Amino acid sequence: MAMTAIWVAMVAVSLIWGAATGRGAAVSNAAMEGCSAAVNLCISIGGMICLWSGVMEVMKRSGLSGGLSRLLRPVLGKLYPTAARHSEVMDALSANVSANLLGLGNAATPAGLKAATGMLRLSGGNTATDELCLLVVMNTASIQLLPTTIATVRAAAGAAVPFDILPAVWISSAASVASGMICAKLLSRFFKP
Repeated sequence: MAMTAIWVAMVAVSLIWGAATGRGAAVSNAAMEGCSAAVNLCISIGGMICLWSGVMEVMKRSGLSGGLSRLLRPVLGKLYPTAARHSEVMDALSANVSANLLGLGNAATPAGLKAATGMLRLSGGNTATDELCLLVVMNTASIQLLPTTIATVRAAAGAAVPFDILPAVWISSAASVASGMICAKLLSRFFKP
């Protein structure tokens, strides 16, 4: 609700300021250009999502996803010991992590929801466990090796080299995951039920 008020206020101030300063035509042209750019961006991102969702499906059908799951299982097993005992939950968790590594937040969401539902079912209740909270933190922060969504946005905006941000993405995503994990682990010790 607050964001709606902020956006409405910004549009109203822009229109009023444009009319008051005699630049109503410029405001109108900028609005039309913005609409056109938004549609082009949505189409570019939609195409990228389709491409990488297809890649994820090919990985799943070829068994590469299962191999990645086995590769990630030791690390994820230490972070999620309860989920590690259930292959269906662990497979969904691994698919979520691998999609996030590729920078595919949209493709990671269904696997993350499946993992979260499985973890909730394993806990036998409707209260978030420490492992489920850690999943939410890890999914939100997510280490990205290949930030495809950001690269697509940069390409649509005219960047000559859309992937030249890789070192900054690696450092910042690793730092956000590390700090999120530390906070989640510390808070789980302080707030025991």
